[in-house]
Amino acid sequence: MGENNAASKNYQAFEHSIDVLPPPPASKCFDDDGRLKRTGTVWTASAHIITAVIGSGVLSLAWATAQLGWVAGPAVLFLFSFVTYYTSVLLAACYRSGDPNTGKRNYTYMDAVRSTLGGFQVKICGLIQYLNIFGVAIGYTIASSISMMAIKRSNCFHSNGGKNPCHINSNPYMIMFGVAEIIFSQIPDFDQIWWLSIVAAVMSFTYSSIGLGLGIAKVVENGKFMGSLTGISIGTVTQTQKMWRSFQALGDIAFAYSYSIILIEIQDTIKSPPSEAKTMKKATLISVTVTTLFYMLCGCMGYAAFGDLAPGNLLTGFGFYNPYWLLDIANAAIVVHLVGAYQVYCQPLFAFIEKWAAEKYPKSKFITKEIEIPVPFLSSGCYKFNLFRLVWRTIFVIITTVISMLLPFFNDVVGILGAFGFWPLTVYYPVEMYIVQKKIPKWSTRWICLEILSFACLMISIAAAVGSFAGVVLDLKSYKPFVTSY
Repeated sequence: MGENNAASKNYQAFEHSIDVLPPPPASKCFDDDGRLKRTGTVWTASAHIITAVIGSGVLSLAWATAQLGWVAGPAVLFLFSFVTYYTSVLLAACYRSGDPNTGKRNYTYMDAVRSTLGGFQVKICGLIQYLNIFGVAIGYTIASSISMMAIKRSNCFHSNGGKNPCHINSNPYMIMFGVAEIIFSQIPDFDQIWWLSIVAAVMSFTYSSIGLGLGIAKVVENGKFMGSLTGISIGTVTQTQKMWRSFQALGDIAFAYSYSIILIEIQDTIKSPPSEAKTMKKATLISVTVTTLFYMLCGCMGYAAFGDLAPGNLLTGFGFYNPYWLLDIANAAIVVHLVGAYQVYCQPLFAFIEKWAAEKYPKSKFITKEIEIPVPFLSSGCYKFNLFRLVWRTIFVIITTVISMLLPFFNDVVGILGAFGFWPLTVYYPVEMYIVQKKIPKWSTRWICLEILSFACLMISIAAAVGSFAGVVLDLKSYKPFVTSY
C-alpha cells in the first residue's frame, strides 16, 4: 500500500509540474523541489515589482488626479496602495500550500488557485490572468509608440520653431517596438531576465523623476498650484462626462498598481531561508512604498502644473517643448522601461502555453527539442534554442502589435485593463485563498472584514469599467483604423 501511495503522489506531481522525477533533497545546487537553487533576494524581487508597477500607468495619474480633485485624488491613490499591499501579503502567504517553510510550492498564480480553491475557479482565474497579460502587452505597445512619437515631435517642433504641427503616424513606431519584443521574448524564462528588470527599474525612476521635475518647474513658472478640491470643473466638461471620467480615473489608478498577476512568479525566484513569504512581504512593502511616493508626487505635481488641462499622458502631453532634450531622455527611458516591463508581464503566459504544449504533445520534436548554441557571455555558456518558442512568441507579439495599431487609445485601454484585472486578481482570489489557507471561520469578524473589502473593490472595478468603455465609445466616433496620428 505504501508503494502505491508513493506512486500516486509522484503521478500527481507529474500532472502539475514540468518536473517528472520526484524531487531530490535540497542541496547546494538544488532546492527542495529538485529545481536549480533560486538566487532571488529582497532587492531583485523589489526590482521585478517596481518594473511591473511603475509602468506606463504613472503617466496617466496627473489626468486621473485632475478628474478627482485635490481631496479624492490623493485619497484614492493611498487607498489603492494600501489595498494592493495588504492583498499582496495575503497572496504571498499562498506560495506554499500548508507549512510556510516546507509546504508544496506553487510556481504560478494558477497553481496557487488550483491547490487552494481548485475546480472551476482555476479555469476562470487562468482566463482572467492571461487575458489581462495580453491586454497589458497591448497597453505597453501603445504607450511606447506614443513616447517614440513624442521624441520625433519635440525635435520637429524645435527645428521648425513651433510653426509646424508635426503630425506623425503611430504605426511605424508600434512595429519597431514589436520587432524589439520579438527579439527579447526569446529569453527562455523569468530567472534569466533579472538584469532586464534592473535596467527597466532604473529607467522608470529616470522618467518619473523628469516628469516630477518638469511639473515642479511648471508650478514655479505659474506661481501657483492649479486645480480645485473637487477636480475638473463643470463647463470644461459636462456633468455626465465628469462622472464617466471620474470612473475612468479609478481604472487608471487601479492599472497603475496592478502587479498581483505576476506576484507568485516573482516569489518563485526567491531563495530561502528565510521563508519566501517573509522576503516577499519585505519586497512588497519596499516597492509599494516607493511606488506610492512616486505616484503621489507625479500625479499631484502634474495636476498642480496643468489643473483641469492635465494631459492623458504626462510627458507626451506637455504644453511646453523646452528643454526638449530632457523630454527626449524621459521618453527614451519610457521606451526602454516598457521593453523590459512587457517581458516581465508576458513571461508567465509564455511559460504556461509552452508547458501546456509540452504536456499535450510530449513526442513532438518541434515543441520539445532544444538546440544548444554556444554563447560565451551567458553564465551557462550556451543558449537553448527552441523552435516552438520562436514561432509561438513571435506570433503573440505580432498579434498584440496589430491590435495596438487598431485601438490606439491610451487612457481608455489603461482604464479597461485596470478595471478588468484589479478586483479578481488583486483582491478576490488572494482574499479567498487566504481564508481557505488559514481556515478562517465563516461569519467571524476577520472573515466579514475581508469579504467587505472584496465587495467594495468589486464596486470600484465595475464603476471603472463602465467609465472606460464610455471613453472608448466616444473615441470610436472620430476614429479610422490604422490611420491614427498625433
